[in-house]
Amino acid sequence: MFGLIPKEEKFFQLFKQMTENTIEGAKALKDMLDNFDDPATSQRRIKDIEHNGDSLTHEIIQKLNKTFVTPFDREDIYALSGALDDILDLIDASAQRIIMYNVETIPHEAKSLGFIILQSCQAVDKAVAMLGKQSNDHIFEACVDINALENEADRVSREAISRLFDEEKDPIQLIKWKEIFETLEKATDKCEDAANILESVVVKNA
Repeated sequence: MFGLIPKEEKFFQLFKQMTENTIEGAKALKDMLDNFDDPATSQRRIKDIEHNGDSLTHEIIQKLNKTFVTPFDREDIYALSGALDDILDLIDASAQRIIMYNVETIPHEAKSLGFIILQSCQAVDKAVAMLGKQSNDHIFEACVDINALENEADRVSREAISRLFDEEKDPIQLIKWKEIFETLEKATDKCEDAANILESVVVKNA
């Protein structure tokens, strides 16, 4: 039996809203990378989604300050909201760099990372949806998936940067794309951070 105290269901609802909003950001980033016909519009859309994420994070913190009995530890609620917010921040940062650096074409590795980010966000959403349920199995399964996706993103990023150093003759382009690849990969790191917090919550409240 899952041991979370069902005193305030609003936290679960807000976390679910956050993960759904993060998925929207990831979809917008993937569309930006895959199509790249109007990147400036895509970036503005992602920024709007990121602002909505900030509002949800603020709402959770406000509720945390007003709630006497929380469904799990306050520090975990704070940490999870921060980790989810960080994912969207990195999605936004990736889109910003693509615009800022006047990127003209998107390499296949960046498109692959965009897809992995979306898959990771969907797995985080799946895990968060199970908070407060009787079974923990699906949370752990989703966290395993998130870890595997982070490893795959790390591999794709490493290979992409290695190829840059082998093939790119323009040092400015090398610097630009190295930073973009690293920023994209960091978004999956933040998904893994969220997964680690979720696993900790389950273990502590089992």
